[in-house]
Amino acid sequence: MTRTAVAGLTALLLGMALTALAAASEPVPPAGDLPSERTDLDGKDLARVRSVTKPTVNFTKAERFEAMSGGAATTRATVNADVFSQFSANLTFAEEDDFKLGNALFRKVWVSAPSSTQASDGLGPLFNSRACQNCHLKDGRGRPPEGAVNEANTMFFRLARPPRTDAEREAVAAHRLPNLPDPVYGGQLQDLAVSGLKPEGKMRITYTEEQVTLRGGETVSLRRPAYGVDGLAYGPLDPETTLSPRVTPQMIGLGLVQAIHEADILANADPDDRDGDGISGRAQIARDPKTGALVLGRFGWKAQNPSIRVQTADAFAGDIGISTPDAPRPHGDCTEAQADCLAMPTGVQPRLGDTEAPDPILDLVTFYSENLAVPARRGAGTAAVLAGKKVFYESGCVTCHRPKFVTRRDAANTAHAFQLIWPYSDFLLHDMGEGLADGQAVGVATGREWRTPPLWGIGLTKTVSNHTFFLHDGRARTLTEAILWHGGEAEKARNTFADLDKPDRDALITFLESL
Repeated sequence: MTRTAVAGLTALLLGMALTALAAASEPVPPAGDLPSERTDLDGKDLARVRSVTKPTVNFTKAERFEAMSGGAATTRATVNADVFSQFSANLTFAEEDDFKLGNALFRKVWVSAPSSTQASDGLGPLFNSRACQNCHLKDGRGRPPEGAVNEANTMFFRLARPPRTDAEREAVAAHRLPNLPDPVYGGQLQDLAVSGLKPEGKMRITYTEEQVTLRGGETVSLRRPAYGVDGLAYGPLDPETTLSPRVTPQMIGLGLVQAIHEADILANADPDDRDGDGISGRAQIARDPKTGALVLGRFGWKAQNPSIRVQTADAFAGDIGISTPDAPRPHGDCTEAQADCLAMPTGVQPRLGDTEAPDPILDLVTFYSENLAVPARRGAGTAAVLAGKKVFYESGCVTCHRPKFVTRRDAANTAHAFQLIWPYSDFLLHDMGEGLADGQAVGVATGREWRTPPLWGIGLTKTVSNHTFFLHDGRARTLTEAILWHGGEAEKARNTFADLDKPDRDALITFLESL
């Protein structure tokens, strides 16, 4: 495809997205049309589920099945650096084979086109990584580049600007676009490029230390980051473009999260804070790219993605520059302003398909991502963990970090169906205060809102990822620092933690480390 053709196609697709509302014959359905009741259960089972998922008030012993964080899909594999890379324990033998094929493709290293290895070329031309595994090392949590680790493979900048025209505002309001990319650099800063092309720039992070004193006189130093870009190769960013730093999240339990019924997530939403508890979780709304229907967003730091498949296709295109049937963008995140990028060859091979990663590559990588198992809890019934669990509940943490759900009986993957799971998240958007704000709106999420991240597996971060950096940008070096950065709706719980006696604070951390 020629540069002119690619530029024309890019313009056409953007124009279609921005003018679709004016041309549409059907009205946009309201977010309130999302299901408010479970339809997969009869009355008896629904009552049972409500009883089982109610937060406990008994902290003298572990709850039934509490150690099985992912239900029957939980892995009991040896706890080591590979524990996040195990498959759901209840897969069939045939599904295990698909998982292993997906794993191989997840680790596949892509190369630039043209190449003699035609089934593997098409990288970039601008990109952040050559393989999914390079961003999601051992399927664990990413980290900011610093010290001896100076590559930014597991952290990147999302770029976005506010809408300016009526068409742009209408497209965002109708959930046809989550936000608007930078007109030159696109939706993501690409710090790598194929030979003959300049990378877009390099992430710059500086930190200042701020001291916080806890009850009893203990002092904790928090590091406040400031972000910028060095070596912009294609001119300045748009003056209104915001930089949103994101570390790659851990991959475990995604299929189970996808199997939670929408009604159970929406039941915890309280956008107007009608109960007056200061917590006003909001549902993210996305548009299904195939059906056009409004659906619940639940994946990504701002819950912008409605499914694992959508997130996987976007990552192929945006992170690696590889086109798939669901995101047929062979030049990745190149924009019309980057003529040299659009002039580069792609890896599309007509004899293999219309995209660089034709079916069944996307199917298999999606299946792999859906079935990375959650490890079993450690020490859930010990006195130290139970004491910390009590503090966690009484401090108000469970208001957003909802302990448990029962997945839908009619889940597409039977391994995920009707399982009692313990993710410790409500999967809603919450205002986390100015300290954690990135200033970037995504869908209905404001620049101060983030999705509550699930906590399962958080205590294994050091084991799997060899670090203990937390939050969306890895600024927190410990779980204590992560808690102390909570603001906005979580400020009351944060202040309660800071005012605890040291033994109670330590107990809460012990509980988190058991997850």
